[in-house]
Amino acid sequence: MSLFNIFKKKKTIKKEAKPKVEKVKEDKSSSLRFANARVVEELAESKPQKIRKETKISQSFRILKIPHITEKATDLTQNNQYAFRVFPKTNKIELKKAIEDIYGVDVVSVRIINVPKKKKRLGRIQGIKPGYKKAIVKIKKGQKIELLPR
Repeated sequence: MSLFNIFKKKKTIKKEAKPKVEKVKEDKSSSLRFANARVVEELAESKPQKIRKETKISQSFRILKIPHITEKATDLTQNNQYAFRVFPKTNKIELKKAIEDIYGVDVVSVRIINVPKKKKRLGRIQGIKPGYKKAIVKIKKGQKIELLPR
C-alpha cells in the first residue's frame, strides 16, 4: 500500500505545477509580443540597407558549379553562348542573375538541360555515371566571358 501512495503524491505535485508554468508562459509571451512590436517599429523607421555586392557574388557561386568545357561548348562560344554545369535545384532566373553578377555581362537567354544518369558496365562490375544539370547561356554581342584564365 505504501507504494501506491508514492505514485499518488507525484501526480498531485505535477498537477499543481502545471498552472504555474502556464502563467509564466503567458507573461513571457505578452512581453515578447511588445518586444517584437518595438523591433518591428525600429526596423520600419530605419533606412533600408544596401546588400553588399560580395554577398551577391558568394550566393552566385552556390548556383554555378563549373563551366562545361567540351568541343560542342567551345563551338557555341562563336555564337556568344556559354555552357555551365549548375546545381540541380537552380532555375533560369537565378542563373541569369548569378552570371550577370559574377561575369558582369548582359544575359539574353538561358536554356537548361537535365542530363540523366546512365548505367555503365565493365565486365561483371556495374556502375552508374551520375547525371547533372547543364545550362546554355546566351549573352549580348560584343561581350565575352573568359572561362579559362590565360
